[in-house]
Amino acid sequence: MSRKLLVLAALVAAFAGGALVRGAAPPQRIDLAGVNNPIGGKGRTLSLTKVIIPAGSEIPLHRHPGTGVAYIDSGTLTYTVKKGRVDIHEGPPGVDSKVVGVIGAGQTGKIRAGQWIVEQPSVIHMAQNKTSKRIVIHLATLYPIGAAPSIPVKG
Repeated sequence: MSRKLLVLAALVAAFAGGALVRGAAPPQRIDLAGVNNPIGGKGRTLSLTKVIIPAGSEIPLHRHPGTGVAYIDSGTLTYTVKKGRVDIHEGPPGVDSKVVGVIGAGQTGKIRAGQWIVEQPSVIHMAQNKTSKRIVIHLATLYPIGAAPSIPVKG
């Protein structure tokens, strides 16, 4: 199978099987690296993914089946939390990291380039690109093996 078909198949699996996508063009999800059953994560896949969200696109309400860390490499993501909460961080993880914002249930906030969040399975949220430039996100995720990367949630 050609690389183009493999990427298309990955997009269909990631977005058609997960959250539906609305907007000018669908986000592009590119798997960069991953391993099943990493030490400390039996029954899970640890993966690194790049997501490109074109201008004007929206990822409707959804949640994830495991924990993920999302780093905004470029652009500004508009992020809405329906249930749960996310802290917006800047800087490397650990002692040098600082929380620069919080998006709680019923709130919308902006996550800018160089900032990152941790998404827990209990966080129900949506995301939008309300700008005229694409957004690039790097995701590190720890999900059950074979799970879809996102699970749609109604209203």
